[in-house]
Amino acid sequence: MNALNDSFLSGADTGVLRLITAGSVDDGKSTLIGRLLYDSKGVFADQLDAISRAKHKRVAGDGIDFSLLTDGLEAEREQGITIDVAYRYFSTPTRKFIIADAPGHEQYTRNMVTGASTADVAVILIDATRAADGRLLPQTKRHSTIARLLGIRHIVVAVNKMDLVDWDRAVFERIRDAYADLADKLGIAHFDALPLSALNGDNVVTLSPQTPWYDGRPLLSLLESLDLASDDRAAPLRFPVQWVARHDGDRKEDFRGYAGRVASGVLRPGDEVEVQPSGVKAVVREVRAFDRALDEAVKGDSVTLVLDRDVDVSRGDVIVHASAPAQVAREFEAELCWLDAQALNPARKYLLKSGTRLTSAKIREVLSHRDIHELQEVENTEGTLRMNDIGRVTFTTRDALAVDRYADVPATGAFILIDEATHQTAAAGMLR
Repeated sequence: MNALNDSFLSGADTGVLRLITAGSVDDGKSTLIGRLLYDSKGVFADQLDAISRAKHKRVAGDGIDFSLLTDGLEAEREQGITIDVAYRYFSTPTRKFIIADAPGHEQYTRNMVTGASTADVAVILIDATRAADGRLLPQTKRHSTIARLLGIRHIVVAVNKMDLVDWDRAVFERIRDAYADLADKLGIAHFDALPLSALNGDNVVTLSPQTPWYDGRPLLSLLESLDLASDDRAAPLRFPVQWVARHDGDRKEDFRGYAGRVASGVLRPGDEVEVQPSGVKAVVREVRAFDRALDEAVKGDSVTLVLDRDVDVSRGDVIVHASAPAQVAREFEAELCWLDAQALNPARKYLLKSGTRLTSAKIREVLSHRDIHELQEVENTEGTLRMNDIGRVTFTTRDALAVDRYADVPATGAFILIDEATHQTAAAGMLR
């Protein structure tokens, strides 16, 4: 039996890893993903044939333009850039991967925020030819800042196009040290750095003879080895109610349940819970899936909850353990990533969506914004945020919300703002 089959039978599957590639324009993000797909046998023969005949191919001769495997929009292929986030799936004997290819242009930073919001790992690509002197580009700093704000657990710095600087070890070390300074300023505790050539495949799946001085793993092996384990079961229970299930109302023993998805923690029959923001308490009588009762439900499970007594529960309420409630308030401080082309206007009306709750919100004050070049918060004298800006604000909501700090429980610490007039998504926010 070959080694590949042995790996499949060993039961060594380490789960699904969600990663995003980020960085500046032309750092080689799409090419790297294409190379990973190709070398892991995640590309069909007809796909290879199609991109080899593509009219916008930017590789000479019979070479494969790997970026075309992710850049599917006509405008992307014409301009040789990534505009929208492209998702691709592939697997190895030990792990499954969902990759988001984020655009590098500043005007598409909001697309990167969308892709990074569910990522476990951020692969930050840096073009060795443009950062050979150790000066990082603004988008590298911006994307690293966003990864840190979103709490992405693992950062991998891929110094790409090393073949164009003759695999100079000194260039790699200057870039690695420059990123270490950036990481220290942003509060990134740890990152992995490796030299590679996405186009040629050096250090992507196998170690390259070009880098005898590099003693780490190739990229794919590194991604396979990252520990994604987290103590989700120890997190506080957060169960946003999506809808109230009611039937057999003409009978004495009618059914009333509260359907939703467990956003955090563990839910079991017998648990004493509290409905927030009302504060009413009850005991869980039953946790039901579609066709059966469950002994417990964990993060990600969609279930219907039956309580021991009739209480007032509506869509948008959050059910928590009575011993570990969320914060209930109407005034908040948050970090906003502004997504709308129309700048923030405190006089404008916005809707706020947190979990399953939708309410109106009023921006009271723009406290500061982040200077990407200086990597620090500076006073906001204009009282506004523009597209792709990151800033700290205070706001009030019409209804009381059950929330947590984003760093503690991301599911109830994140929200979006919607322009009430245009219905455009205006901002993504994280409660601080």
